[in-house]
Amino acid sequence: MTQFDLTDEQREIQELARRFTADRITPFAAEWDEKHIFPRDTIREAAELGFAAIYVSEESGGIALGRLEAALIMEAMAYGCPSTSAFISIHNMASWMIDRFGDADVKGRYLPDLVTMERMASYCLTEPGSGSDAAALKTRAVRDGDHYVVSGSKQFISGGGENEVYVTMVRTGEEGPKGISCLVIDKDMPGVSFGANERKLGWHAQPTRQVMFDHVRVPVANRLGAEGEGFRIAMMGLDGGRLNIGACSLGGAQRCLDESVSYVKDRRQFGKAIAEFQNTQFTLADMATELEAARALLYLAAAKVTAGAPDKTRFAAMAKRLATDTGSSVVDRALQLHGGYGYLMDYPIERFWRDLRVHSILEGTNQVMRMIVGRDLLKD
Repeated sequence: MTQFDLTDEQREIQELARRFTADRITPFAAEWDEKHIFPRDTIREAAELGFAAIYVSEESGGIALGRLEAALIMEAMAYGCPSTSAFISIHNMASWMIDRFGDADVKGRYLPDLVTMERMASYCLTEPGSGSDAAALKTRAVRDGDHYVVSGSKQFISGGGENEVYVTMVRTGEEGPKGISCLVIDKDMPGVSFGANERKLGWHAQPTRQVMFDHVRVPVANRLGAEGEGFRIAMMGLDGGRLNIGACSLGGAQRCLDESVSYVKDRRQFGKAIAEFQNTQFTLADMATELEAARALLYLAAAKVTAGAPDKTRFAAMAKRLATDTGSSVVDRALQLHGGYGYLMDYPIERFWRDLRVHSILEGTNQVMRMIVGRDLLKD
């Protein structure tokens, strides 16, 4: 049984994240959503637990956990607020990229403040004209002595305008993936600006803006890896990001399942609790079964990414696709079980319905996840 169970240490990490969520996220998440509040102080409290540098090395100040432990943390925090959990996931992805691919100088300049979230980081890949076709990005970085001169823009950037650090994919060479490099760009560098805060269906508790670069001079010392390695770095970051966003869907869906179980016991129609109707029981059974199946695949994929297994990217894509589709489906059925009340902001279901919808789009659409899996199955 232990082969398919969490270790004692993993359960302790999970419980720590659950307690933090119950105390510092769940009671306030509805207000954050309604009033579009970015809970910077709460997020920094999560950093005090190590949750801003989950898989950053201990040498760099992180807690050096694996991707399964990260998924447990993200899942637990999403039980209270998927938007906040996803924001912390993105910061972790950017911090890990600096730790994994940066030299001692760039790590020393950025990681101490990122580990504590004194500064927060965004991941900048998507552009107005390149989403799923990320390798077609146009943001250009031209070498000029000890600097790159960066011009272009990035779209749908979580933390845009609020965060201080932007791990950015730029084109330094030929068209296609081999011409892309990765630079760390500061908010206060001359020429960096931001669009208006996007008016979104969900994820109201975090800002999303376009990030624009107008001849921004970025030191060559801020490059992660060698020239031309940026796309590989970006994709390696996305393996973990996809697991985390899948975990956020699992946490949000679990909350809605739990809310539904409580609701159907209390709600009465035709003279009895709607929990007594077989249709209700069958619906709940399917929701729980599908959620557990998605969770099992995601945990397996997380173990593969931690181990660097040859099929880790395929499993991360499969897990992200299944977890996010399942999460949205479970929340949709939870809303239906609540009837008209599920559509009201007095209940948390509609917030989770809105927040989880974007998960099948970001970190690579679920159609792209199918492409990744299909191509890997058919390769020689």
